[in-house]
Amino acid sequence: MGELEDAVMTRVWKWNRPVTVREVLEDLQQERSIAYTTVMTVLDNLHQKGWVRREAEGRAYRYEAVSTRAAYAAALMNDAWSQSDNPTAALIAFFGMMSEEQRQALMDAIRIVQGPETPARGPGSVTDADGR
Repeated sequence: MGELEDAVMTRVWKWNRPVTVREVLEDLQQERSIAYTTVMTVLDNLHQKGWVRREAEGRAYRYEAVSTRAAYAAALMNDAWSQSDNPTAALIAFFGMMSEEQRQALMDAIRIVQGPETPARGPGSVTDADGR
């Protein structure tokens, strides 16, 4: 996604509702000089790429994100990782770039994906009140 596409999608994700070209244009114009047709073209490109869906409203469209920003970030990471000729080395390098806060978020995410751990039960193990 290019810089302008990202600027447009940031607004679509932030507002989390169907938006018009005019709404996006007016918000973008607070930061830069940009034409209505440019924003319309960007939203059309995002629609063709599958990042937004649109619904006709009179002579215009309302655009809505197909997925979340988190899903987009995950797709970028997956794409980059899948292009590596050594995925393990790529992950190690990536983890090495992370802050402690990011590593903690990663560990939290792994725990969520794996679900609650079931401790191994061997002879003499202690059970809870339900006998587990």
